[in-house]
Amino acid sequence: MPKINVMNINGQNVGEIELCDSIFNVEVNEHVLYEAVKCQLANRRQGTQSAKTRAEVRGGGRKPWKQKGTGRARQGSTRSVQWVGGGVAFAPKPRSYKYTLPKKVRRLAMKCALSSKVQSNEIIVLDALTMDAPKTKEFVAILNNIKASRKALVVTAEKNENVIKSARNIEGVQTALVNTLNVYDILNHDTFVITTDAVKKVEEVYA
Repeated sequence: MPKINVMNINGQNVGEIELCDSIFNVEVNEHVLYEAVKCQLANRRQGTQSAKTRAEVRGGGRKPWKQKGTGRARQGSTRSVQWVGGGVAFAPKPRSYKYTLPKKVRRLAMKCALSSKVQSNEIIVLDALTMDAPKTKEFVAILNNIKASRKALVVTAEKNENVIKSARNIEGVQTALVNTLNVYDILNHDTFVITTDAVKKVEEVYA
């Protein structure tokens, strides 16, 4: 089992924690990560793009010139796709891009994402993360104490409004609960900060 130092909010080592091999020490499958990220980004798409085909644009009812004898190419409508003001060939229409991955693939992708953070030394475990009041300045100090990158994902076991409000004005910093964790957010941040309670909860969910 991989062992990680546990720090307090002052950046001091206060112990060690053993992480579960089956979650934080699996072989990273890059293709599974790619599929999970692609699925998540596809599901975020609004799918509201739309353009008009030649059947929907206004005008073009009359044949612009006779079929033969002019020396020009035959044309049936001024609203064909090659004309200015014409319709769009294969015009995009509103549709859903949503699809789902198998449950086993989703779970494996999450384990690979968590393991990649451990293997690349981009994980920081805190003994606790509590704040008496929303203070962005104090939260920035905490990130500096633990030497976290400014692009950090902070994961807690329980919802803490003071932590959320303190972090939301810091560019690049995002907070999450264990049940809202996703592969894209984990991979998209340089540092993965998690409390010991959240580690236990992750191990319960993905064991």
